[in-house]
Amino acid sequence: MKLLILLVVVAVASARPDEKYSSRYDDFDVDQLRENPRLMNSYILCFLGEGKCTPEGNDISKWIPDAVSNTCENCSDKQKVLVAKMIKTMMDDHKEGWEKLKNKYDPEHAHEDELKQFIEKYQS
Repeated sequence: MKLLILLVVVAVASARPDEKYSSRYDDFDVDQLRENPRLMNSYILCFLGEGKCTPEGNDISKWIPDAVSNTCENCSDKQKVLVAKMIKTMMDDHKEGWEKLKNKYDPEHAHEDELKQFIEKYQS
C-alpha cells in the first residue's frame, strides 16, 4: 500500500502542467494547409474527433484546446504562430468548422477575448 501511495505521489509530482509540447512539428507548413480548403476541412474534422487524423493532425489537435482556453500556454513561439494561423484561417474560411471547435472547447465563450488577442499577436 505504501508503495502504491509513493508511486502516485511520484507520478503527480512528475506531471508538469507547464511542460512545453514537443518541437516535432514546429516547422509544419501551415501555409500549405491554409491554401488547401479540402485539406483544412480534413484537419478540422480531425480536431473535432469526427474524422481520421494524420500523425501531425493528431498531435496538433492537442494544441487547439490549449490555444482556446489559455492562449497556448504550453506552446513554443513557433507553435503559437502555427496555431494562430490555423485558427485565423478557420475563423475566416471555415466558419462552420470553427464554430463547432469553439463550442466544443469553449462552450461558454469565456476565452473569446483572450483568443482574439492571441491570434492578433501571433498570426503574422
